[in-house]
Amino acid sequence: MGRKKFTNIIATLNPQSCKRIVLACHYDSKYFVDFNFLGATDSAVPCTMILELIRKLDKELKRHKATNNDVTLQVIMFDGEEAFHRWTHDDSLYGSRHLAARLNSLSSRSNLCPRDVETELDRIQVLILLDLIGEASPRFCSYYRSTQKMFDHLERIERKLNRLKLLETSRLSGTNYFSRCSFGTSEIEDDHVPFQKLGVNILHIISTPFPLNWHLEGDDGRNLHHPTINNLMKIFQIFIREELKLI
Repeated sequence: MGRKKFTNIIATLNPQSCKRIVLACHYDSKYFVDFNFLGATDSAVPCTMILELIRKLDKELKRHKATNNDVTLQVIMFDGEEAFHRWTHDDSLYGSRHLAARLNSLSSRSNLCPRDVETELDRIQVLILLDLIGEASPRFCSYYRSTQKMFDHLERIERKLNRLKLLETSRLSGTNYFSRCSFGTSEIEDDHVPFQKLGVNILHIISTPFPLNWHLEGDDGRNLHHPTINNLMKIFQIFIREELKLI
């Protein structure tokens, strides 16, 4: 295939703030010879959800930018997550491997950070990675003790919205997206891995088991479950608002 150019997309609400809560996804799509893979859950829906969250929280985020220099929101859309041939350490995660190494090599550019924040990578308070979202009945697990409280926060929001009957579901017991899975280190390789290896706190929001149409031609709009997407949008909107203390 020859040489390929990858471009990560990065947007920071307040570049001067010391710490950053990063919302991330990958925007590339996998190449298949025999069919046109659209990649709805992998990863158009996560990208769209992040953009819609920013749109919905626009006024609150602008107020936050004007009044808070401690922590801000940053969005990263990685390029080159997928493998061209077969997933290996060298043929995958092109954009995230490059960015993690680069941020770790750059001295902190904020005058508002304490001395222990030495690099641009140190400014990431947590990287929240969304992937494989959009089909019905996803299950998300907590994989890292450093972000267990954040995962519990998502679970509490889901329970509260279920009690208030604000989530779309046919189940009498409500939704159960954020499960208490068996705790253990995730073996799922995704764009968080290069950052996790360098000590960044990770909250990996990925459906396990993977969606039925993962890497199949059916991963398109036909098999998306819009009530689930709407429910997760409600949960994530409250989560980001409370984590950033927008209210």
